[in-house]
Amino acid sequence: MQDISERILKYIADHGEVDTLDLAVVFGEDHQKIVGGVKSIEATGELIQCVPSTRKSWKLTAEGRDILEHGSHEANVFKAIPPAGITQAELMKCGGKNPKAGFSKAMSNGWIMIDKSGGAPLIRRKVDAIEDEVLGHVKTIAEGKETSVPDGVKNEYKKRKILEESVTKSFVLSKGPEFATTLKKLETDLTVEMLASGLWKDLKFKAYNFDALGAPPGRGQLHPLMKVRTEFRQIFLEMGFSEMPTNNFVESCFWNFDALYVPQQHPARDQQDTFFVSHPKMSDKFPLSLVESVRESHEGGVDGSIGYRYDWKLDESRKNVLRTHTTGVSARMLYKVAHQPGGFKPVKYFSIDKVFRNETLDATHLAEFHQVEGVVADYGITLGDLIGTFNAFFNKLGITELEYKPTFNPYTEPSMEIFCFHPGLQRWIEVGNSGVFRPEMLIPLGVPKEVNVIAWGLSLERPTMIKYGLNNIRDLIGPKVDLKMVQDGPICRMNC
Repeated sequence: MQDISERILKYIADHGEVDTLDLAVVFGEDHQKIVGGVKSIEATGELIQCVPSTRKSWKLTAEGRDILEHGSHEANVFKAIPPAGITQAELMKCGGKNPKAGFSKAMSNGWIMIDKSGGAPLIRRKVDAIEDEVLGHVKTIAEGKETSVPDGVKNEYKKRKILEESVTKSFVLSKGPEFATTLKKLETDLTVEMLASGLWKDLKFKAYNFDALGAPPGRGQLHPLMKVRTEFRQIFLEMGFSEMPTNNFVESCFWNFDALYVPQQHPARDQQDTFFVSHPKMSDKFPLSLVESVRESHEGGVDGSIGYRYDWKLDESRKNVLRTHTTGVSARMLYKVAHQPGGFKPVKYFSIDKVFRNETLDATHLAEFHQVEGVVADYGITLGDLIGTFNAFFNKLGITELEYKPTFNPYTEPSMEIFCFHPGLQRWIEVGNSGVFRPEMLIPLGVPKEVNVIAWGLSLERPTMIKYGLNNIRDLIGPKVDLKMVQDGPICRMNC
């Protein structure tokens, strides 16, 4: 079968100038297929001249198609009126699909009248017979003979939503300077053989399209969590903090609980809240001198405290768990600072890493998430310094709606929870916990009594949800994450 492009060229050779809309009718092809053939011809050179054109046409709307099938509204109203007349209320019930418009048109055409001579007004016929001109015009247009209907009438029907005007773009084709009835394939590559033999002089090459976009290059994408993590890290560094090493997901109960003054019978140490490790099940990676100091703090207290008054067991402390927070890293760093040569010096530490909890999954909770840990150890600092640090930190993120609520933690006193307002969920959500470390925790670590330590643990996921307008944490991280959300995420976010 002859190619559509060559059929177009042959038609132009035989008949001269032609519109692509007319060609579609002659060839019995879709107009877009004709346009595709024209583009193929243009790509091979100046075989044809192609001038853009538009053609207006009229077509029936859904209202018009209904009239074509059932007659005009005014004619239907006229037919519904019996010789004895009818009340307007009854006529509205039996006068066709749009009796209100039909009644108005029938009145203006002089076909019907309102008779008030007999008491209750009746609608009566004013003429014996009518001709449904609207139906006749609609049939004419449906048959493609729209030119025989006056323009004024068509515009009137357009106002009545019986007709709609459509504009179709097309091309007027004629012979070009290089006209031929066959297509000559253009070369796309200039080879060494063409240059050596001189064949290139007799060949025609396809023009380069320097405006073509080309295939988009594949690239990696930063997850929103990683973007916000980088932002958090940068803010901490700007505020003078140093980053703590957090490369151990498995932690002993000693560092995860006991060194933090969490009693061994605390509910957080149950299997329903913590993931215990079966291999290796036990650990001994903690200083023996510190073990005794922690034991004394738990059993009898320090600095006037009475402790928890129970028998502290080393075997319970040796159990390995997936760390439930990174505060154990903070305790390890404070122990290191307290025993460094030259004595204690004020420090500011932070870390951002994964923690694991045996949580029930919902819109704001996961079994694994990122904790943003912060610790400041210095002489004379108070809870006010902690609140000021939070305000400065979150203001840099563009989050200004904060609330603080008193709470209880085994290793901080006073303690408070931090809440941020989530516009999507329209409620306050908890983003972290904080407080001033207790002496029962600090003294066994060797921190001087005059030193106060403020600390906090924040969620990375929940502030990210607020920043990116996500209402469900499972849309941010986990197996149900839409990768398109990751790919289309903004490079940066402007907080206005």
